[in-house]
Amino acid sequence: EDGRCVLHPTRELEWSEERNWFFRLTRFEPFLKAHFANNPGFLLPESRRNEVLALLEGGLEDISVTRSRLEWAIPFPRPTSTGEAQGTWVWFDALPNYLTATGYPDPGFETLWPAQLHVIGKDITRLHCVIWPAMLHAAELPLPQAVWAHGFVTYGGEKFSKSWGVRLDLDEAIDRHGADAFRYFLLREVPWDGDGGFTYERFDERYTSELANDLGNLANRSLAMLAKYRDGRVPQAAPTLMDAFVDDAISCYVDRMDRLLLHEGAAAAFSVVSEANSFIVQNEPWKLAKDAGRSDDLDGVLTSLVRVLATVSVLLSPFMPERMQALWERLGSGVDMPTLKSLAEMSPAGWSASQGEVLFPRPELVAQERSSSS
Repeated sequence: EDGRCVLHPTRELEWSEERNWFFRLTRFEPFLKAHFANNPGFLLPESRRNEVLALLEGGLEDISVTRSRLEWAIPFPRPTSTGEAQGTWVWFDALPNYLTATGYPDPGFETLWPAQLHVIGKDITRLHCVIWPAMLHAAELPLPQAVWAHGFVTYGGEKFSKSWGVRLDLDEAIDRHGADAFRYFLLREVPWDGDGGFTYERFDERYTSELANDLGNLANRSLAMLAKYRDGRVPQAAPTLMDAFVDDAISCYVDRMDRLLLHEGAAAAFSVVSEANSFIVQNEPWKLAKDAGRSDDLDGVLTSLVRVLATVSVLLSPFMPERMQALWERLGSGVDMPTLKSLAEMSPAGWSASQGEVLFPRPELVAQERSSSS
């Protein structure tokens, strides 16, 4: 655009001519079209698939896979017919690393190949979904089962760029609320099938509202009530409406995560947190505790809340592994965190829970502690 690279706007494009070796990509156009037609889930999301389909419909061209003027390039084993030494085009060398990392061509590489999923940026779909499959097919090797092309993360509305000075200090971002919170924010805030942005203001808002207030407070008061009314021991109780909501949320979570919509998977997990907070307000366990005739109702509320915390710790463990492991351990199950498949059958009855430290300290309290310690 205007003589500059679209992805690197500070760089001016210059035309040059040289003799190179080419990969006959045109030979594989029929194969690629058939593969996309027979495997509609090969490239997702749909928007990225449509882009590559349009490229294929427009017709492919053979591509240059060597360079003659790059001293730092990995040497290509053949010079040109005129004797010019060649370096390998960086992508023609880089793509096979997916395969050679499995040990190829040594025996046993088949245990790791083909890959189930390539996760790439949306700007390199042509390389991973056209050129790489053609290279593999030329070598008579199987293709990856699927490719997911995610969008870009912007900072304050601008694309990250070293030359423009648009950058994020990762140490500063992680130190703000911890690595788990930072990971959670990015996967929750940025759509996995589109672009999204990072700002410290939005990071602070989501951390405070969802992690410190909603999830943190839910864990604190649920375990505090269990300690106060049942000495931390989870009672045997009949299922409540909260349990039915949890079951539906698990199904929704599995569906979204299987479709690689990670932001929607996180939302499904947090729907349990929101519902549980409402469940407490509606059932008022502090009042149930004062009525000896409603002891069974109190048992049901407390047991359901522990199941909520156990479920949330499993669902959010891919997003916040350290904090969710800490939450799981304080529930006192005495066993390792269960798999997603066994989650629906999990019963917390008989567990001995403890409150522990605050999972997600409020920012103002952290600031006060740092100020006093300095």
